[in-house]
Amino acid sequence: MIKRGAGVICNISSLPSDYGIGDFGKGGRAFVDLLADMEMGWWQILPLCPVGSGNSPYSSDSAFATNSLYADPEDLVERGLLTKAEADAARYPGTPYSVDYAFAAETKEKLLRQAYARAVVSDYPDKVQKYVLENESWLPGYMSYMAAKTANGGKPCYQWTKEGDPAEARYCAFKQYILEQQWLSLKKYANDKGVSLLGDMPIYVSHDSADFYTHKDLFLTGPDGRLTKVAGVPPDYFSADGQFWGNPLYDWDKMAADGYRWWTQRIGRSLRLYDAVRIDHFRGFHRFWAVPAGAATAREGSWEDGPGMALFQAVEKAYPNPAIIAEDLGTVDEGLVAFLKETGYPGMKVLQFGFTSPDSDHVPYKYTPNHIAYTGTHDNDTMLGWLWAIPMEEKLRLLEYCRCADGDWREGGPHSQVIHAIITTLWESAAALAILPVQDMCGFGTDTRMNIPGKAESNWRYRLTPEAMKSIDRNFFRKINRVYGRVR
Repeated sequence: MIKRGAGVICNISSLPSDYGIGDFGKGGRAFVDLLADMEMGWWQILPLCPVGSGNSPYSSDSAFATNSLYADPEDLVERGLLTKAEADAARYPGTPYSVDYAFAAETKEKLLRQAYARAVVSDYPDKVQKYVLENESWLPGYMSYMAAKTANGGKPCYQWTKEGDPAEARYCAFKQYILEQQWLSLKKYANDKGVSLLGDMPIYVSHDSADFYTHKDLFLTGPDGRLTKVAGVPPDYFSADGQFWGNPLYDWDKMAADGYRWWTQRIGRSLRLYDAVRIDHFRGFHRFWAVPAGAATAREGSWEDGPGMALFQAVEKAYPNPAIIAEDLGTVDEGLVAFLKETGYPGMKVLQFGFTSPDSDHVPYKYTPNHIAYTGTHDNDTMLGWLWAIPMEEKLRLLEYCRCADGDWREGGPHSQVIHAIITTLWESAAALAILPVQDMCGFGTDTRMNIPGKAESNWRYRLTPEAMKSIDRNFFRKINRVYGRVR
């Protein structure tokens, strides 16, 4: 069981950096220092995998690989694989408030290829080969996939006509080796400071991914190899038409035949990279929303049965007492409640959902020690933006509950009386972990929101500046961690 504590959501992409996007370098260490100073025990990030459509970390070409956009150029200089001049030439001249994915992709790729050209004449090839052997369950397949994708001009895997170049595959392995070393170094720095890493795992993989390309037999397809049904969710709080994700759906019968090996390998890797992992859309293991591949919206889908406890019995056999958090938001029924109870994994509560009606399951007095409680997640508006947007009736119910009915809900910033009262209400709850996005620590508005579900563009861009980090009221967070027993 996860012990009582507190944490902050800040994705790697949002960290301060000189290179157009957050990375595994000094910005991450500065953020760890901030958390440690406030006596926070947890840092939650979004998936580390390469981003896909719309720059989403939940749409990736691999469930196992690490995002090369997060490479730290200064570490490559220290390794002797880049010159300082080469790293300096990649510094971003634009705004520090927003990620520039196009710039970062171009410059990081150039730097990594320069580094690889030097690495091939050193002892790195032997180190990388050892790394490939240690990760044979996924890395060779990813290497082949990336090499073929390059050979086919970036087309999706179901349109390929050419094979990949082995040299390109070796370059892919080098990148993954360097990235994992950089990440594990940052993780060790955090752990040494008393800060644990909470990772995030999307339940599904992309159609155009190494996972689908190398394991087509584990997914629901027709005789021609085309997808027949795809993933999504029914209409909910975030979308009146539901969400049409389009991901391949797993053939759970096939997966059961080999003891869910692919899933145990995936979860095992996550437990190596993080101290705990949140599995997104956990309810999909109980029942999942299957949408016909040609449907106009997710409304046309229907519920089908998932693997249930059989999968997690296999996981528990391979990794006893895994530190898993179940993202169980959305439609809830008695069967899902029973399934979650049987797994024993903590579920989630979101304070922003707690005041839509007087009997909401998300009102803080209903939280238990087997819950992870949030002001909001990466899919929610910021607390200030939400306060401005909700109906007055809901707002008054919240303010009264948080004992700040006379406070000015329109005021933001790191010392906002109302936002501090809301955060305090979350912290004093019975939930094992109380977590908030870094934007709420700063009291920022809707313009810093991370993601709007169902919106294809302009998400995942928020950046935290050094100035914003300095503005955070460390004394307030240190105090509530001590008062409410959440010191790391």
